[in-house]
Amino acid sequence: MASSSAASSFQRAGKIVCIGRNYASGNRCAMGSRRTDANNAENSDHIQELNSARPKQPFFFLKPTSSVLLPGAGPVVRPKGVDLHFEVELALIIGKQLRDLQASDEKGAFDAIESYALSIDMTARNIQNEAKKKGLPWDISKGFDTFLPISSPIAKAAIPDPHAIELYLTVNGEARQRDSTELMLFQLPRLLSDISKVMTLEQGDIVLTGTPKGVGPVVPGDVMRAGILVGGKELEEAKIEVGVEESTSSYEFAET
Repeated sequence: MASSSAASSFQRAGKIVCIGRNYASGNRCAMGSRRTDANNAENSDHIQELNSARPKQPFFFLKPTSSVLLPGAGPVVRPKGVDLHFEVELALIIGKQLRDLQASDEKGAFDAIESYALSIDMTARNIQNEAKKKGLPWDISKGFDTFLPISSPIAKAAIPDPHAIELYLTVNGEARQRDSTELMLFQLPRLLSDISKVMTLEQGDIVLTGTPKGVGPVVPGDVMRAGILVGGKELEEAKIEVGVEESTSSYEFAET
């Protein structure tokens, strides 16, 4: 179960801001973004696998704090009629108020990060896809209770360079996601800058920084394990292990 310090850290969150479409394959660009060759079959990425458009600037949305599944807690609950997908992500825990940060202010960005965490952004993919097709908001697809398993807080000293770590996720022992944060299209200072120009980030807020390729479904009975490698070594405090169960709620997905 979660320690009292971990629980209090995440329960301070006023909001959870999620970055979408932030990973691709390719080489680093001068401005902290990445160039990719969409015609190269070997450069498969998360944007392509969801048939989404590549963003020209960071794209973000909100996830409710009630979706947080504290460290060691579980299971993730699949609502009836839902095609449930996993998305492993590096999370930032904000340590102080941040407003109108300039993208060039790297020190200001990193000073505002209190700690890191690993998270699994669970998504009701069929609900999201239907909403996208009809031009509707897709908050529901991200917002169910238990839809954000999160690790214990990770001290900043344990991750000297958050743009040079590996994230991984397995389902029933089979590798599904494993990629480096070097593949972020927009790095952390740019993400925090763009968010803070729209909405003030407060102490305790959580920012999910996007997921690499390999997202996919899980069903009741599956067990997800996720972690972070720094210099090839696994961080113990970043480990997540959580099972999936069917919901007993009266909710059942129906077309809008």
